[in-house]
Amino acid sequence: MFTQILDPTGNLFLTWLVALVPVVLLLVLLAGFRMSAWLAVLIGSIVTYLLAIWVWKMPVGDGALAYVYGSATGVWNVDWITFWGVMLFNTLVATGAFDKLRRWLVQQGTRDVRVQTILFAWAFGALLEGLVGFGYPWAFVAPILIAIGIPDLDAVRVAAIANNAPVSYGALGAPIIALATVTAGVFGMNFVQLLPIYSASVGKIVAILALLPPWILLYLVAGRRGMWSAWPLAVVGSLGYIAGQLPTAVYLGPYLPDVIGSIVCFVVLLILLKVWRPAQVLAYGGGPATGDTRAEAHGLTGGEIFTAWLPIAVLVVVVVAWTGPWSHLPSVVVLHYAVSAISAIKTGATATTISAVFNWTPFVAGTAILASWIIVALLLRVSGTQLGEIWRKTWSQMWGACLVGVFIFGLAYVFNYSGMAGSLASAFSKIGPAFIIVVPILGFIGVALSGSNTSTNAMFGAFQALVGKLLGFPVLLLPSLNSVGAEIGKPIAPQTASVGVSTTKFVRNEGAVIRHNFGWCIVLLVYLVIIGVACYLFFPNIAVLAPHA
Repeated sequence: MFTQILDPTGNLFLTWLVALVPVVLLLVLLAGFRMSAWLAVLIGSIVTYLLAIWVWKMPVGDGALAYVYGSATGVWNVDWITFWGVMLFNTLVATGAFDKLRRWLVQQGTRDVRVQTILFAWAFGALLEGLVGFGYPWAFVAPILIAIGIPDLDAVRVAAIANNAPVSYGALGAPIIALATVTAGVFGMNFVQLLPIYSASVGKIVAILALLPPWILLYLVAGRRGMWSAWPLAVVGSLGYIAGQLPTAVYLGPYLPDVIGSIVCFVVLLILLKVWRPAQVLAYGGGPATGDTRAEAHGLTGGEIFTAWLPIAVLVVVVVAWTGPWSHLPSVVVLHYAVSAISAIKTGATATTISAVFNWTPFVAGTAILASWIIVALLLRVSGTQLGEIWRKTWSQMWGACLVGVFIFGLAYVFNYSGMAGSLASAFSKIGPAFIIVVPILGFIGVALSGSNTSTNAMFGAFQALVGKLLGFPVLLLPSLNSVGAEIGKPIAPQTASVGVSTTKFVRNEGAVIRHNFGWCIVLLVYLVIIGVACYLFFPNIAVLAPHA
């Protein structure tokens, strides 16, 4: 069995620099050269493989197996779920169900900019993030905000800042799946065992983070006075989302926290608006709204409203039944492949192993999404012509993202298996407990430049877990903070912004949007650092492995 080398250059600082080469190369290719993500990750994975062989003396054959197992895991655990999630979303758009849902929601509030912002940027944005991610919440929410009088640039910023908290569970849990996949070998656990534990750990941190954004959104659209005069919207909006998101993350896993969180948020907001509304209807900027302040009538029948919500209901029922703790379907393993190495990181008397594993589990959550899509397509009576259009549109949108899944997981598995992650962890552990401050910043930088929480978790997850082991942190705290830090960087990610501005006049002018978003991202990042330090000092059990694990 291959034994990893902790310091192959004989100089820990030089080893640290070499281990950083794949990370820096990716960021330069993505942010500096604006290269397509799939091509940048392909180049990065080749360089990582060559460095692993040359510097860390990784066996060529075993390293190739680690890469293949990683790529296969990326396809089956991540690409499979995101592809069918986008297919489902495009089906809603093609059949008109999505537009009916949007029209019904618009009619539920007044034209008060604060009400519409919380309903759409916050609650509806979380629903879109939970279903599809990839910047599409900006693209769909920003035009709605522009239509109620928010200037284009400010509308994009509001949509982006509202999109922060849901990103950790975006695209039906893909980022958490990535995190569990790449760290399972570090903890010597099965991916299926680790997934719900990560979901709960990240969910608790996200729940704390989600307390702040609704206040920021109200301030952005109506100023300080407008924010305070509509404080029930912020309180109910944040707690409503958390009331759905947190129990789902803790008890049902990472697939539906955003979807259920957004639905609960809608329900409690609509109940609030039945008994309380702001005393004065405000327009953007905090001034009084003029003209008819009633929301536009949706013109839908009861049957059409039912049809609009039906696909979401089908998704929730199928995924909960299929993947809940009572179901054994996701743990059915048909094929198992693994290659192991003796870890260079020693945290006890005996050496541990690092494994690159691929399990083909045919009934993973992606298959549940496929089943949901089939049921929805039948219920909505999708025609053959529509089916062809939906397939072509989804493939056009997703082929690049699917290739990223292939290459980033191959890269991550080799990075971990070869010992590069261990060397990087050993160097960063010299910072000591103060590293808790660095963790969310690394996630923030990673996603700000790569554009993907999933890719950032795949790249940094094992490294963060190893640093946590060396420093004696609660074992899931650092990877969880890395994941939540990544979500905060999304509003300044060029790749996300390029999709998000596609329905506004800022197409190909993402730089203006990123600059406009930057300040509030830093505010949220500082807030997360405070949360991380508080968790470490006062609530260490927020991110531990379950006793049975």
